Amino acid sequence: MTTPPTQTLLIYFSRAGENYWYGGRRSLEVGNTAVLAGMISDQIACDVHRIEAADPYPDGYEATVARNSREQNGDARPGVSGTLPDITGYTTLLVASPIWNVRPPMIMSTVLEALPIADKRLLPVTTHAMSGLGRSVEVYRQLAPRASLGEGLAVRGEEVAGAGEQVEQWLRQVGLS
Repeated sequence: MTTPPTQTLLIYFSRAGENYWYGGRRSLEVGNTAVLAGMISDQIACDVHRIEAADPYPDGYEATVARNSREQNGDARPGVSGTLPDITGYTTLLVASPIWNVRPPMIMSTVLEALPIADKRLLPVTTHAMSGLGRSVEVYRQLAPRASLGEGLAVRGEEVAGAGEQVEQWLRQVGLS
C-alpha cells in the first residue's frame, strides 16, 4: 500500500554563519529558520523544500546586512540554486524565512513570484530578532494576491531551540495537527 501524498509543503530559506544574538553576534552551524523548519516537519506530515541562493549569502553578519540592504533598495530578485518545487497538488504552503530589515529576504520574492500560488493557502513562518512577522504578510499579499493568507508564526531567533510548544500550539491553531 502506498502512502497518499501530503497536501502541505514547507518551503524555507535559512542562513547559518554569524547571526544576531541578543544584541551581539553568534556563529550558527544551522540557521534559526532551518531549526524551526525541522521542528515543524517533525510535528506534521509535510514535504520540505529548502531554498538555496545561487550566490550564497556571506557568513559574516555585517556583510549579509549590507547585501540585504542593497537587494531591498534595488528591489532585487536574487537567483535560486537548483529548481523550485512543483506545487501542484499542495493546498497549503508554509513559507519560512528570517526577517531581515523588517521583511523576508528578497530571495523569498524570487520564489513566490516564480510559483503558481493562486488559490493556495499560504502561512508565513519567520525567525526574527525583534520584528515578529515584520512585513511578511504585506509582502506576500502583494506577491500572491490570489493566495489565501493565514495566521503566521514568528519565533525569536535566539529562542528557536525552545519553541517546540509554541510551534505545536500554532500548528493546532491553523489546523495542521
